[in-house]
Amino acid sequence: MSERCVLLLGGSFDPVHAGHVALARYCSALLHPDELRIVPAGQPWQKPAMRTPATHRIAMLREAFAGWATPVMIDEQEVQRDGASYAIDTLRALRAELGADASIVMALGADQLLNLPTWRDWRQLFDVAHLCFATRPGFALQGAALDPEVAAQLGRRLASPTQLRASAHGLAFIASNLAVDVSSTAIRQALAEGDMDRAAQWLPGPVLDYIQRHYLYQNL
Repeated sequence: MSERCVLLLGGSFDPVHAGHVALARYCSALLHPDELRIVPAGQPWQKPAMRTPATHRIAMLREAFAGWATPVMIDEQEVQRDGASYAIDTLRALRAELGADASIVMALGADQLLNLPTWRDWRQLFDVAHLCFATRPGFALQGAALDPEVAAQLGRRLASPTQLRASAHGLAFIASNLAVDVSSTAIRQALAEGDMDRAAQWLPGPVLDYIQRHYLYQNL
């Protein structure tokens, strides 16, 4: 029986937006974690170079999650790591830090569920953590876009949030009623065009204020 549950939310957060906050809130309501651990990426190997320095991205995360009901920690390990960032390395480091018995649950959006076969050592993610996917209403595990091996792995690992919280790793949960459609690219475009009303639809108020104070995303 796990005595501690840590919910992990990773991403570029360039910038952190309403979709990130909604995913964290949704998974927190399911799992009731003891800690929300947020890991801003250093240089994700599947994405182009970051537009915004880590100092600003971390500051925006602090603004977005200020006053969160669950204790929040901004984990800077990927920012400080040389070279590309891989989720498996982060999870192994977190497992070494928290010990063998803690429940570690990585929250992911539906897009990452479809991209999972491209991740380094993706099968080994289950050796160190649980995976919690939030998808759109009506998502089917047998959907044509889902890799067959991923579907098979998930099919035999599906469990309830209670089971994820009570064990250390190896399980998966798919929540199929989180409908949040937010694009970081669209947000950056709106900011570059000076369309603050459109950007405000997708950004937490304190984050938009920070962006304006520091003149971020003024150019595409």
